[in-house]
Amino acid sequence: MRWLVCALLFFAATVNYMDRQVIGLLKPTLQVQLGWTDIDYSNIILVFTMAYGIGSLVVGKLIDRLGTRVGFALSVFFWSVSAMAHAAAGSILQFAAARFSLGIGEAGSFPGSIKAVAEWFPKKERAIATGIFNSGTNVGAIVTPVVVRWLTSRFGWRMAFIGTGAIGFLWVAAWLALYRRPEESKLVSPGELALIRSDPADPAMPPVQWRTLVTLRQAWAVGLGKFFTDPIWWVYLFWMPDFLSRNLKLDLTGMLLPLFVIYSGASIGSIGGGWLSSSLLKRGWSVNASRKTAMLVCALAVTPIMLAARTGNAWLAVCLVALAAGAHQGWSANIYTLASDMFPRGAVASVVGFGTLLGTIGGMGIAKMVGYILQRTGSYVPIFILAGTAYLVALAFVQILAPRLERAEI
Repeated sequence: MRWLVCALLFFAATVNYMDRQVIGLLKPTLQVQLGWTDIDYSNIILVFTMAYGIGSLVVGKLIDRLGTRVGFALSVFFWSVSAMAHAAAGSILQFAAARFSLGIGEAGSFPGSIKAVAEWFPKKERAIATGIFNSGTNVGAIVTPVVVRWLTSRFGWRMAFIGTGAIGFLWVAAWLALYRRPEESKLVSPGELALIRSDPADPAMPPVQWRTLVTLRQAWAVGLGKFFTDPIWWVYLFWMPDFLSRNLKLDLTGMLLPLFVIYSGASIGSIGGGWLSSSLLKRGWSVNASRKTAMLVCALAVTPIMLAARTGNAWLAVCLVALAAGAHQGWSANIYTLASDMFPRGAVASVVGFGTLLGTIGGMGIAKMVGYILQRTGSYVPIFILAGTAYLVALAFVQILAPRLERAEI
């Protein structure tokens, strides 16, 4: 049953990234039809990122308060309605409003998923479970170009937003039908329940307050780990179609295979990063050593992307981006798992929400930075140099703030 829960989380992540990626794929089309500049587009991304950060202030705590089943369902329902609302937009302001609403709803995706993993998986399986569901983001990124191309060519770009947004309602129905806490589920066996509860029991506690979180160095370890690295993933997600169009001269049809390669690499990295730390744990390594070794491997694997904008070989550039995307997702699987390593289950969604907030603050800065760099220079070189160094900086902060991944005292 716990793997069925993981499958539901996988499909939630898939739907999340389908709705999130549509606008990036349609950027060249909308720039022509609506007259957007790179700075206009960066402003729309900035609004989404800001809303995602604002949502992180409250949605994680809301899920902790309402419970994973109801809180996560409400989040997916809200963002699905918001995704469809893009079809009614015709101006920069209207797109920004729809994007703001989408950001508020999608802020619940990872806090809800990480909380579900903490409820349904023992510590030794959480990293691989997180890696599996997180790979759904890459499947969404692989599937979306095909779906968007077909819907846009047959029915126009507005239907691309409607069709992808409507999928979320199917997920909500399945989630409400199947998800319960392990103790309440009729589908879990006594043996599986014993495995899920094999870790020492967490003390009962109310949702943790933000004023408490900001005093805990373990929360800042998760938060700064995401502050430096989340923005890099958003560059891949929102600007990669532009990179392929600008540098490699590809249209929407020509992007399908390169995007498939990039996000297939990301899927492999997501599962591989989670598998690596879980495998080391099973071999007797400590939680601290296994998580940080996996994160170091991922941080080093990102660095070759600094060459991607300099090479004249299109497929070499695509492969370097694919390696970096896979390394990011492996990193992400482990940074999320740190929250459940250092905090009790009742605080996990709030901690992930705090980390997501810091990640979106970094994302807001890079959204404007990328827009101005491209508007003035047309070059991705400085952007990829930043991407190649961010993870090592983030890992240094994690090590300083949580040298042994001690449990937080709340």
